[in-house]
Amino acid sequence: MKKILIIGGGAMGSAFSIPCIDNNHKVFITEPYSQRFIKNLSSKNKFHSALKINLPKKLKFKKYSNKLFYEKYDLIVIALSLTGINFIANELKKFKVKSPILVLTKGLKYEKLNKKIFTISQTLLKSSPKLNLSVLKGPCLAKELARKCKTSVIIANKNIKIAKLLGKMISTKYYLIEYSKDVIGVEICSAIKNIYSMIIGSGLSLNKSSSLFQKSLSEMKYITKSLKGKEDTVLSLAGVGDLYVSAAGGRNSKMGNYLGQGFTFQRAKKKFMANDTVEGEQLVREIAPFILKKFNSKKIPLMFQMIRSILKNKKFLI
Repeated sequence: MKKILIIGGGAMGSAFSIPCIDNNHKVFITEPYSQRFIKNLSSKNKFHSALKINLPKKLKFKKYSNKLFYEKYDLIVIALSLTGINFIANELKKFKVKSPILVLTKGLKYEKLNKKIFTISQTLLKSSPKLNLSVLKGPCLAKELARKCKTSVIIANKNIKIAKLLGKMISTKYYLIEYSKDVIGVEICSAIKNIYSMIIGSGLSLNKSSSLFQKSLSEMKYITKSLKGKEDTVLSLAGVGDLYVSAAGGRNSKMGNYLGQGFTFQRAKKKFMANDTVEGEQLVREIAPFILKKFNSKKIPLMFQMIRSILKNKKFLI
C-alpha cells in the first residue's frame, strides 16, 4: 500500500483517484481553489458534480494547507488547471518536496521575459531542479475513467525505470499504461491537440474533417520537432490518440463546429458556450506571440488561421 496525494479536485484529479484506490493505495485529495469541488469532496457521499458519480468512500479529502507538505507521500499527483501551475511550483519549491511528482495538467506556458515556450514540467523544474518528476498524458476522458472504461495513457520520464515504477503503482485492468522518454514531445502534443481538435471540428463533414485530421498531424509533427520533441511522439497516445478523442467529442471540437458554420469565436462563445472553458482558445492566447514570431505561416497554415480567428475574431476560413 502506497500513500498518494492528489492536488486538484476537478474531474481528472478525482477520476484518477479511482484506479489508485482499486490498487489498494491510501489516497488523499485536496483542492486549493474551487469551493464547488471542495464541497463535493468533503461531503458525506462524495458526489462529484462534474463526474456525476459518488467517489469511493476510501478517498480521503484534506483541506489544502501548508501542513500537507510536511507529510511523506509515495507519490504526489498534480491535477490543477494551467492557471494553478505557478502557484504549485512555488509551493513545491518552498517546502523542498522530495516525493515523486506525477503531472496530469496539460498545457504550455509562454514567458514574455525569455520569449520562450515552456512545458509544465519545465516550468516546475525551473523552480525546483531536483524534483523527481514524470508526466502522464493521453486520450483519457475523466468521465469514462471514473466509470472504469478501458483507458490507455502514457507516462513520460527521461528515466524509463521511474516511469515504469509509477505505472506499476497505478495501472489496472481498465487503466493501461505505456511509456516514453520524450517528456517534451509528450507534453507538446497533449497541449496543441486542443487547438487542432477545434480545427478538425470545423470540417462539418467526415470527408473534410478527415483531411483536416491528416493535415493537423503533419503540423503537429513540425511543431513538436521544432520545440525539441520527437516526431514519432505525434503518432503515440499523447499525439494522435489524444487528438482523436478531442476531435470526436468535447468542448474544443464543439467550438470548432460553430466556427465551421461561420460564427466568429466571440459570437459562438457568447451564444452557445458562455459557461464553457475552451482549452484550445486559452492555449492560443498563451502561445500565439511565440508562434507568430518564430514559425513560418506556410509551414503551419491551420495553426495560423486559428490564431487569426481567435485573436482578431475573424471567421475561420479553411
